[in-house]
Amino acid sequence: MAIVKPFKGIRPPKQYVEEVESRPYDVLNSEEAREEAGDNEKSLYRIIKPEINFPEGTSEYDPKVYEKAAENFQMFQDKGWLVQDDKEQYYIYAQTMNGKTQFGLVVCAHCDDYKNGVIKKHELTRRDKEEDRMKHVRVNNANIEPVFFAYPDNTVLDTLIMRYAATEPEYDFIAPIDGFRHQFWCVSDDVDIATITAEFSKMPALYIADGHHRSAAAALVGAEKQRQNPDHRGDEEYNYFMAVCFQASQLTILDYNRVVKDLNGLTSEQFLVSLKKNFVVDDKGTEIYKPAQLHEFSLYLDKHWYSLKAKDGTYDNNDPIGVLDVDISSRLILDEILQMGDLRSSQRIDFVGGLRGLGELKRRVDSGEMRAALALYPVSMKQIMDIADSGKIMPPKATWFEPKLRSGLVIHKLS
Repeated sequence: MAIVKPFKGIRPPKQYVEEVESRPYDVLNSEEAREEAGDNEKSLYRIIKPEINFPEGTSEYDPKVYEKAAENFQMFQDKGWLVQDDKEQYYIYAQTMNGKTQFGLVVCAHCDDYKNGVIKKHELTRRDKEEDRMKHVRVNNANIEPVFFAYPDNTVLDTLIMRYAATEPEYDFIAPIDGFRHQFWCVSDDVDIATITAEFSKMPALYIADGHHRSAAAALVGAEKQRQNPDHRGDEEYNYFMAVCFQASQLTILDYNRVVKDLNGLTSEQFLVSLKKNFVVDDKGTEIYKPAQLHEFSLYLDKHWYSLKAKDGTYDNNDPIGVLDVDISSRLILDEILQMGDLRSSQRIDFVGGLRGLGELKRRVDSGEMRAALALYPVSMKQIMDIADSGKIMPPKATWFEPKLRSGLVIHKLS
């Protein structure tokens, strides 16, 4: 069963939150972070993308960059831009995108739950990315950014959250980069704190939606600190890491689409003929065409959109991986026809998050940068949870959650 606890969050005073908050470290590059931070000395990018404090071209993995993150984190606290709450509490974080609001509980999850499988994953992690996040956690002695969890729907927690949502939030702002609304409440009432802890303790599992590398890094650093502490008791802050947990039914998963640089030596006509072995191919003309159902794909090629419907027998409804559209397209198009190889390392393919729309696929093909584009129907949260429960791993670049969590609303210190 899931173990969570409240914590003394470190967060910006209300008047500073819009200067401090930022996008997550891994959704933008150094140049974009440098531009977004501009001359704002309070921007969290100075902690989570600290290479922007150095001349352009400085590696984000340079030891002095990590040291600068810790220096700035301390400076933000010294200047009162980040202040630690006096009481251990939970927090509620709401995001509104296109008129739809999802409510998350900000908690500290237990590192052991990650190691023993109570916190379930659906993606592989890379050691180099884990090590990067471990260095960041170590040097700051804090989880600067949360991970993103889903939990099975819970009426008790939903009722509690809605009660807070009817009150004035601590923070309430619209992020200029995406136009989404972000709201934040503190849950300091002892009865409510006990209710949240108790309800999570009944849950057999929590599911990582986004933040696999941050979760792995947090668990590894927690284990390091356990080994290094001869008086380890098990209740120290380093045994926990920060997560925002949303009810699964509230989450929005967008399509995660593909653009390819070549057709593996085939002409367009040969490629379309090859597709007909496993798909029903229908020319939809020049207007953008979006897949309408599972196992249907949209292909953009030579200024035409095509519907590709996977034929019966090309997937197994009883296989939680084999039934996924991302697996069907990888097996039958990217592998069998285009021979892409490992999608994590291939230079012949790129991935486009659904928030950019199918117009972005069309633009990249029409520009000549790419030869063709493939749009997928979004994965469902149920599919993700089924795969995590089965202990299997999803193919790469399968999920795109939106909106992304804003960073800097609250931070968890490990001591």
